[in-house]
Amino acid sequence: MREHFAHCAELVRAMDRDRYLATLFAPAEKRDALLSLYAFDIEITRIRDVAREPLPGEIRLQWWREVLGGERAGEAAAHPVAAAILEILSHYKLAREPLTDLIEARRFDIYDEPMPSFSEFHSYAAATAGTVFKFAACILVGDVSPEVVEFAADAGQATTITNVLALLPRHSVRRQLFVPVEMLRHYGAEPEDIFAMRATPEFRAALAELRLRARRDLARIGTGSPQIPENARPAFLSLAPLRQWLLDLERADYDPFQPPVVSSWRRQWRIWRAAKSPERIG
Repeated sequence: MREHFAHCAELVRAMDRDRYLATLFAPAEKRDALLSLYAFDIEITRIRDVAREPLPGEIRLQWWREVLGGERAGEAAAHPVAAAILEILSHYKLAREPLTDLIEARRFDIYDEPMPSFSEFHSYAAATAGTVFKFAACILVGDVSPEVVEFAADAGQATTITNVLALLPRHSVRRQLFVPVEMLRHYGAEPEDIFAMRATPEFRAALAELRLRARRDLARIGTGSPQIPENARPAFLSLAPLRQWLLDLERADYDPFQPPVVSSWRRQWRIWRAAKSPERIG
């Protein structure tokens, strides 16, 4: 099992540096579990990139459903991430259903149907990123309070919005639309402008509302950080670089189809500051 955990750590370090750095602030005996959870999330999230077409994507998602359901024990034992996540779920007595729901929610990713409304966007964020934040907190402290569950949902939405903004160029090329159609219509924006990478004033207005929602989520977490048990805070430290990045998008020269990149050392510094003062998340 040691080599499986090592594989998960390398995967997270390569693919999600912020989460990897945040995990270093967790107790040493919890890090393998956190990195296994994050590696599982990476595997599911990147299925569209690996499979490229819906049918192979569906097959991969179904494989992971069956792994969680205990139907592919032999294959799972040979897959480092699958073996690691099953070990963690068993060791920490975590329910498998939320991860199955996460997989189901990720079916949206492999198709090009638009996100209809913000309520559905919120449900998608809660089932995907929100579930990962909640599981991370459970790994760190066991049972979590209702307040921490709410913070996990806020964290999931803020992270999902930030990812949508950061990956907008890639999604546009694919003709994927994560920005809710309901929000676009409210501002008079057209999906075809997005796919053509035209940053119209109407589309910019919709993106400004998304940024505002994400900043509000982060502010709630920052303000409420005293309610998060100290040993659960590493679950939320990967949020630390997001607020300043969102504020950078308010600049007059912001191009939605060329989002800014924050240097690794700045992201690391913000995570370190939030570890000392978690209110800085917001």
